[in-house]
Amino acid sequence: LMKPIVVTFGDAAGIGPEIVVKTFADTEFMEQYPAFVVGDLGIMKSAAARWGSSLVVEPIFAPEEYAPAARRMQVVSLSGLPADLQHGEISAAAGAAAFGAIRQSIEWANDGRVSAICTAPIHKEALAAAGVPYPGHTEMLADLSGTSDYGMMLANPHLRTLLVTVHCSILDAVRKLSVERELQVIRLAHRSLQSMGIAQPRIAVAGLNPHAGEGGLFGSEDMELIAPAVAQARQEGIDAVGPLPGDTVFMQARKGRFDIVVAQYHDQGLIPVKLLGVEDGVNVTVGLPFVRTSPDHGTAFDIAGQGIADPSSLKTALATAHQLARSSSAATI
Repeated sequence: LMKPIVVTFGDAAGIGPEIVVKTFADTEFMEQYPAFVVGDLGIMKSAAARWGSSLVVEPIFAPEEYAPAARRMQVVSLSGLPADLQHGEISAAAGAAAFGAIRQSIEWANDGRVSAICTAPIHKEALAAAGVPYPGHTEMLADLSGTSDYGMMLANPHLRTLLVTVHCSILDAVRKLSVERELQVIRLAHRSLQSMGIAQPRIAVAGLNPHAGEGGLFGSEDMELIAPAVAQARQEGIDAVGPLPGDTVFMQARKGRFDIVVAQYHDQGLIPVKLLGVEDGVNVTVGLPFVRTSPDHGTAFDIAGQGIADPSSLKTALATAHQLARSSSAATI
């Protein structure tokens, strides 16, 4: 029997609580993809009163107490946030509460008490204001689960991309590239897609420089760091090609030539996925000992509290968490 899935409530000053209650208020959807919430009970109750159309919020105290029920949202409450928390403003209290929910979820996942974590968006500046030593979810999840071989995959129905470097400056991203890191991410792409049911994944590796370096005319990184890693991966029986020019590789993948693109830095990989539509995009942290997904958008402070946030990406993330948890629990049986 699959353990329950937990949804974190995100940064309470952003759209997290709103998209969570809108998701849970969709009875048909929740029947298919049940979950419980970890966060602040008061915040979730007031969000449900505003946007949850007759959704009942009930406190529970442990994952084992969760029992799916129509029009019910069960919440393990951790923090006591002020009821008058301002939407759209950076708050150390909201940052600390968001981190508390994530840390608790990781603990449950490490102990095998939940089968997957689906996270609502958090705010990096609020985390920093709270003194949290991580720039984002990916780094927290890796550190608190003791994982060194991990990556950030963004996917929608048309395209999947896995990043070699994540939250750092472009300058640092280039400095962090190495044959070892490239090979690690290519292998990770291969293993992750196999665990998603693709037996022989076709992997494209994007070049760093324009035209993938144009034979060294536009920088030597592609020849010296990326090409040797691709060659090594091929020797290991992985179907990888590259480095391919970054301006055309995503288009080729979207047309079905590749199952995933390994991108060198954050924006190279995320712009094409988000351009194709944020509403059906999902972020999956691969390489962890448990399943973790999230929407591919942020806290949207500019529209927080207005009732106009779209829960589509969170729904996709929750549905994906269920699918991945099912396939990984089937694999371990």
